[in-house]
Amino acid sequence: MAVHGLLLMFAVIAAVRADLYAREASTVTVDLTRTYQAMDGFGMSETFQRANQIKELSQPLQRYALDLLFNQTSGAGFSILRNGIGSSPDSSSDHMVSIQPKSPSGPSTAPKYVWDGNDNSQVWVSTEAVKTYGIKTVYANAWSAPSYMKTNNNDANGGSLCGVSGTSCSSGDWKQAYANYLVQYITYYKSLGVEVTHLGFLNEPGLTTTYASMRSNGQQAADFIKVLRSTLDKANYTEVRITCCDAEGWSSQQGMMSALSGVSNMLGTITAHSYTSQPDLPLNTPHHVWQTENADLQGPWTTTFFSNNGAGEGLTWAIKIHSAIADANASAYLYWIGVQSGATNSKLVRISDDKKSVIPSKRLWAFANWSRHVRPGAVRVAASGGSSGSRVSAFRNLDGKIAVQVIQSGAATGAVTVKIGRFTVGAAKVWVTDNSHDCDELVATLAADRSSVSAQVPERSMVTFVLEPAA
Repeated sequence: MAVHGLLLMFAVIAAVRADLYAREASTVTVDLTRTYQAMDGFGMSETFQRANQIKELSQPLQRYALDLLFNQTSGAGFSILRNGIGSSPDSSSDHMVSIQPKSPSGPSTAPKYVWDGNDNSQVWVSTEAVKTYGIKTVYANAWSAPSYMKTNNNDANGGSLCGVSGTSCSSGDWKQAYANYLVQYITYYKSLGVEVTHLGFLNEPGLTTTYASMRSNGQQAADFIKVLRSTLDKANYTEVRITCCDAEGWSSQQGMMSALSGVSNMLGTITAHSYTSQPDLPLNTPHHVWQTENADLQGPWTTTFFSNNGAGEGLTWAIKIHSAIADANASAYLYWIGVQSGATNSKLVRISDDKKSVIPSKRLWAFANWSRHVRPGAVRVAASGGSSGSRVSAFRNLDGKIAVQVIQSGAATGAVTVKIGRFTVGAAKVWVTDNSHDCDELVATLAADRSSVSAQVPERSMVTFVLEPAA
């Protein structure tokens, strides 16, 4: 009788487990006929002399750090590099030095440019990114115009560009001189074999800070865009896209959009940060929109993917990226800094205090699940389904591969099947990031009729399915 009862108990337990498995198993359905935004990529910056910190490492660690950023097999596979255009008179502290550190005495006086060919090691990082790793998108972004071009005669502490609406400067109108300055900067890079594809002239224009900063409203930005577009075209930079305006938050950027409508045909890309408000709805624009800066600036350094939904955890960032892309239709997502020393989460990869090691965070590997497999030119397509607590998205790459993301933020673990309408799977691979994996390969099971692919998705994880079409 006791044995019979024990067998009955085991049978009940087995039935419960089978029922749980059945409830946790789910299907993600992809519809290739429903399309959304085209993707430009994922990236980061090494501005404010952070590039110097990589350059100072030993050569093996330099390569490891760069691989972590740009290698599509062993790293994040980033496809966008954001550089800072300097405005400071020197390179003290973490200043970004100007290519015209001294005033030429007036806006119509011949400029006195100074180029060191280094640009706080951004030239080195850019050259490596472009020539070694094949990066094709380089975004050059100015935080401010040089001091003598501004209303406050300081490249920091706000102030506005002399000559735009609502300003009055005894020194005159500096809009054309600033446009010439920016064009000269990208010309220096071109001479070294690095083509700047996107050019920005503002950064957080609603914020006054003790470092390089310049204020602008939408109308003032439009005033300058007219001059900059004309100057770029005359210099045969017709393919360089003007960006605007890297506002501190998504809603702040939306507040500038109506004033930019009159220069919409001169703009290339709308850019915004996510510090004061997150991307949750599409911005009102026909242009591609990039989330160009966000980070956990306050939290202590962590390499965890999930612990308690902390601000610096990898799962938190996987979800942030998903929201920007799937809810706000962003075409690119950039973290603030790639590699840096120090004890906060402001970067993705930490240089140890003794400079003898380089430590990636799980935020980096969360990015890798996106950026390795959603390549520039990919188009987001409809995706639905998934288990409780999951977020799903899908993309069709230019090479025909379909990348499907499943972010499991809950405690459910189980089989997920990806099925694509009118698509025969030729081959499939699956990649996972969680507390135990760094964008590592999972076992993928291809259905006999090649109509779907399945894999076990762990709790608190991000899994990317990559499906190749049959020949």
